[in-house]
Amino acid sequence: MTALNAIIDLLNTIFWGYVLIYGLIAVGIYFTLRLRFIQILHFPEMFRSVMAAPANDSSGITPFQALCTSLASRVGTGNLAGVAVALFLGGPGALFWMWVVAAVGMATAYSESALAQLYKITDHNGQYRGGPAFYISRGLNAPWAGAIFSICLIIAFGLVFNAVQANSIADAMQGAFGIDKIWVGVGLAVLTAVVIFGGIRQIAQVAEYVVPFMAVAYLGMAVYVVVTNITEVPAVLSLIVKSAFGIEQAAGGVAGAMLNGVKRGLFSNEAGMGSAPNIAAVATPSPHHPASQGFVQALGVFIDTILICTATGIMILLSGVMTPGSELTGTPLTQEAMVAHIGEAGRYFIAIAIFFFAFTSIIGNYAYSENAMVFLKLDNKGTIAALRVAVLLMVIWGAYTTVAVVFNMADAAMGLMASVNLVAIVLLSGTVAKLTKDYFDQKKTGDPRFDPDAYPELKGKIEHAIWVRQPTPVTNATSADQGARQTGS
Repeated sequence: MTALNAIIDLLNTIFWGYVLIYGLIAVGIYFTLRLRFIQILHFPEMFRSVMAAPANDSSGITPFQALCTSLASRVGTGNLAGVAVALFLGGPGALFWMWVVAAVGMATAYSESALAQLYKITDHNGQYRGGPAFYISRGLNAPWAGAIFSICLIIAFGLVFNAVQANSIADAMQGAFGIDKIWVGVGLAVLTAVVIFGGIRQIAQVAEYVVPFMAVAYLGMAVYVVVTNITEVPAVLSLIVKSAFGIEQAAGGVAGAMLNGVKRGLFSNEAGMGSAPNIAAVATPSPHHPASQGFVQALGVFIDTILICTATGIMILLSGVMTPGSELTGTPLTQEAMVAHIGEAGRYFIAIAIFFFAFTSIIGNYAYSENAMVFLKLDNKGTIAALRVAVLLMVIWGAYTTVAVVFNMADAAMGLMASVNLVAIVLLSGTVAKLTKDYFDQKKTGDPRFDPDAYPELKGKIEHAIWVRQPTPVTNATSADQGARQTGS
């Protein structure tokens, strides 16, 4: 076990000390500049792409379902326990660097999800599939690299990250209700099985209803806390900015604030990691153009970090429970902060919030790993069943293992995945730029429609039939009817 910990620590030093701490921000800045500040100047387009009428296409899910499923994975322990850890280790300034990662990461998320849409395929069940493994294999002619990415994805998201989520749920439930961790793990595994054995379409349906509810409830509580402490908010915001640049002395200093902010920012919003593109590829975009789904997933980064992570950070800093010398961190710190705001009920509120945030992350993460199995051509009934059983076992194991070991393993797996994906999207950045220009050129005269014949360099690399078949928007139907049509229920 000591040797394993030493290897994990070495990998984390390489990825987070050298490669990703600079690479994530650099790639985000690169796409921000190359795409001419697309995430700022075209911010409204993100909402239009999500709210546009879904299309009649039984092969895909709706843009809204894709957003909710990606948020199911994004919005998890990183938004609650992870933010608390970042503040504990890096001080208030860590929150500022989470904002930076999110701001530039929106351009990265746009790019990787647009590529995932472009290179998606139709599997043997008639379902859209895609993601980084597919654009690495098809776009860069590197199927071996796609295989490496897929294996990393299964290990990181299907297994390790789900143990992280289970760990936070178990901590919260034991702290609030006194339930033994092993029984929390068993109960969580049962609930997970009910959803994931229904496949990606059922996961999308569950996410479509649960994610908006949990996000609105949590942000509503944050608004209440801010309003009731409104006179202290300017001082807290000032502290965050000053601590980020060392003007205000805080734990960790500038380097600690940046390192922990970037690490937890990525862990939470996943921009550049190559995870969300797996569900972005499953969607039928509206308008029918790859760039459209890029906007949808960029909005996911904004909601995750700029809204939900900020809500957690502000509530912790306003509570006054994070004092010098305090050993409170992770879920207990977030819980104590909420207790300070609304009394003992706050402990239960955070426990329930973590349950919903982390449970939806588990089912969202599984959806990504199933996509990777398709790329590896291991998507027969036997191997998919084996993956599902492995996921459930990791949920039970993660519930009672120590948080330090789980987070270290998650950091190492995430670092390897992100490194592979960042290299790929930079190499394919010319295609992203062309897609973006094409989208806005067409938008001047109407709804953009992707024409594969206008991209002769992609002949043989993309599935032509997907884009020639133009799905028609659903009209005169309720959202529930639309969702049913899209998921074939």
